[in-house]
Parts: sequence; structure tokens; C-alpha cells
Amino acid sequence: MTVTIRNAIPSDAATIAEFQLAMAQETEEKQLELEVVRPAVDEVFANPARGFYLVGEIGGDVAGSLMVTYEWSDWRNSNIWYIQSVYVQKQYRGRGVFKNLYQTVLEQARLQQAGYVRLYVETDNERAQKVYESLGMKRLPYYMYDIKVD
Repeated sequence: MTVTIRNAIPSDAATIAEFQLAMAQETEEKQLELEVVRPAVDEVFANPARGFYLVGEIGGDVAGSLMVTYEWSDWRNSNIWYIQSVYVQKQYRGRGVFKNLYQTVLEQARLQQAGYVRLYVETDNERAQKVYESLGMKRLPYYMYDIKVD
């Protein structure tokens, strides 16, 4: 079946939030709280400066989604787009859902003159790393650090 990519709409928010719960559990064994995730997804729809979601459909079913956020780079004088929150339902994996989502991100990034598209992946998620590399992405030589601000 054909994969159709479209910009997500607010009525997709519940599905996207459920995808995030499933992704966190599957990839990091983390139990996210729907009461936190759902308003965060809604915030992206309410405030486009936060980013946007794309969904991939097969036969009318939302098979997968991702979010794109932005970072301004003064080194490059351009935006860097970050692919985040990638999830494809298990029954649709291997059917090109992510590949089509990714290609759509690249097309939109070119139109918006973003300089780069990046993503983060867990160091243990070798399956995802192989997918990203097969699409031409290259591993960067950075470590990521963070601190929770209370």
C-alpha cells in the first residue's frame, strides 16, 4: 500500500501523544505520563514557533509520525531542523513510512532554506541508526549534555 505524508492537524494530537508513550517505553523503557505529553503535543499545534508534526498514513490509518523543531545557527547563518519524536507503529515498519516522512522533511527544509536536518538517537538503538545511515545521514562527533532546571 502507498504511504501518504501530510502535515498533522490538531485532531491527530491524541494519536501522536500515544505514539510518544509507546516510543519512550519501547526505546528507553521510560513510562511517560499522558497528562504531560498530551498538552505538550497540543502546544506544538497552538504555537507553530515550537515546530510541526508530519504523519504518514497507510490505507487511511496513521502509521507513524515525527516532529520537527528549529535551532538558529550563527555559525551557519541558517536554521537547523531537528527531527524528533519519531514513531512508526510496529505493524507498519519496513513499509517506507519513516523514509517518506524523512524525504518530506528534506523537501520542506529545502523550501524553507534550512541549512541542515539533524536528529538524536539513543546510543543503543542500532536499528534506528542503520535506518538513518541508509538514508544518507552521518553520525556527528558530539556528545549531548543536559541539566534539569528547577
